[in-house]
Amino acid sequence: MLLVLQIGMKTRLAVVLIVVLVLVQASEWLPRGFAANYSGSFELLDHFGGSTEYRLNVAISQSLQDYYAEKSHTMNTNRDFAKFVTPYAVVPIANCLGDVYHDDEDFVNGALSIVHQISYEVTVPSKFPVETLVDGKGDCDLFSYIAASIIKAKGLNAVLLYYEGESHMNVGVSLSHPSEDARENAIYVTNDNVRYYVAECTGGNWQTGWRVGECPDTLEHASVEIITLEDCEQTAPGQVSASYHSLASSTVAMAVSPSSLVQGGMITLAGQLTPAQQDETVTIYIKTNGMAWTELASVTTDSEGRFSFAWVADTAGIGYVRASWSGDNDHAGADSPTQTVTVLSTFFIALIGITVVLVAVGIVVYVASRRTRQEILAPQPPEIPT
Repeated sequence: MLLVLQIGMKTRLAVVLIVVLVLVQASEWLPRGFAANYSGSFELLDHFGGSTEYRLNVAISQSLQDYYAEKSHTMNTNRDFAKFVTPYAVVPIANCLGDVYHDDEDFVNGALSIVHQISYEVTVPSKFPVETLVDGKGDCDLFSYIAASIIKAKGLNAVLLYYEGESHMNVGVSLSHPSEDARENAIYVTNDNVRYYVAECTGGNWQTGWRVGECPDTLEHASVEIITLEDCEQTAPGQVSASYHSLASSTVAMAVSPSSLVQGGMITLAGQLTPAQQDETVTIYIKTNGMAWTELASVTTDSEGRFSFAWVADTAGIGYVRASWSGDNDHAGADSPTQTVTVLSTFFIALIGITVVLVAVGIVVYVASRRTRQEILAPQPPEIPT
């Protein structure tokens, strides 16, 4: 009987520990909440003092915001400034500027016009351009990351210029010709026999602010560290949307089947892009076990805007998946609702199996011992003398 009680207590304790473990882990893996899709606009002129005005509309999906917000922002050396330059993510902005500005100097001044319209606020730690565009505020280094990203997205040679003694940063750009729009002598720095004209990203006045080749007096003779951008981000799961006309809305829907399975099983992710467009890239993001959002896969839509992906769930835990489209010249990007996926580990299944076996053994031993005890205590017939 004592053996039965010990088995029962161990079994109940194992079950309780499993339940507590699952609940604790689930609370850690829940998403902490998501930002809303961002949309904003920037004013541009065809050239300094020009009369033709443009309004550049920019939209950023929630998925792209979360992707950059959860990337590592840690910096170990000044070389790590380069990782905050993200050309691929802002290619649509660069393409729109290229439609208006055909000269590289005009293009750079257009990029400066954009960052000059973002509110100045000292920001720590550093942020990626997508984060700053969504926040609508930043400081010299954050503005420099945006400008350098747009300039690099155009294919121009750019560097970051870091003035450590002045706690300041701006951008250097290699132009195809000497700066012509600078209102005084054009200022540049030289690295490997290449001239990089200074592009000051602060100022706050997009119409009359700093132009490429112009430099604040306090920086003209200051010591500067030139940070080349070989280590900048080369690709990203998605891009911003940008257009000179209003961006129409779009939707992405995605279903998950099954939503619960054992580790190593296959999950089908299938969805629909609306409006239906063929050969569009849809990115599927995943977040598992409290880690950052990452790209699970990129899929292409068919003629009806449908897409699908077969995913072998080799990591156990509670995961979240959603699909995202970056949009195009006519439509803002969109995200699907977030779906929850539960992947049970083989160890967890084995533990449950062992627990069930222990419970079954405990029951069998208890029944057997009870039957034996009843047989012992049952009245015995009197013995017949021989």
